[in-house]
Amino acid sequence: MKIILIEDVKNVGKKGELKEVADGYARNFLIRNRLAVEATAHSKAILEQQKQDKIEQEIEDIKKAEILKEKLTTITLVFPVKTGDGGKVFGSISSKQIAEELSKKHQVTIDKRKILDDGPFNNLGYSDIRIELHKKVIGTIKIHLKAQ
Repeated sequence: MKIILIEDVKNVGKKGELKEVADGYARNFLIRNRLAVEATAHSKAILEQQKQDKIEQEIEDIKKAEILKEKLTTITLVFPVKTGDGGKVFGSISSKQIAEELSKKHQVTIDKRKILDDGPFNNLGYSDIRIELHKKVIGTIKIHLKAQ
């Protein structure tokens, strides 16, 4: 029997795939537990529409990420840090602090795990930090660590 998977099923396939499985397995397990539906002309049309919608959404997300990338290039975050003799920085700036500062000062919400450059950032001066805005779009932001 041909089915369309609604959920990922181990040893069968991933969500949205069209698969051929045994009739009993399809009726008694997959369809009954709402893991799959029978592959009819109507369900195939719905699947194609969902795939098309997903592609359109992906294109829209990339456009939004590109716009955000342009905005990030104009932003410089300034962090005053305590320094000792010879300009040695006490402590460091973490990716969490960068994400919080970006949210507070510029209303740009970015997950701290999307900051690609590993911290801690503890060198005085300017640094370029890479941020993953989308799988295909990487933006950069400048941070400035200055002595208090």
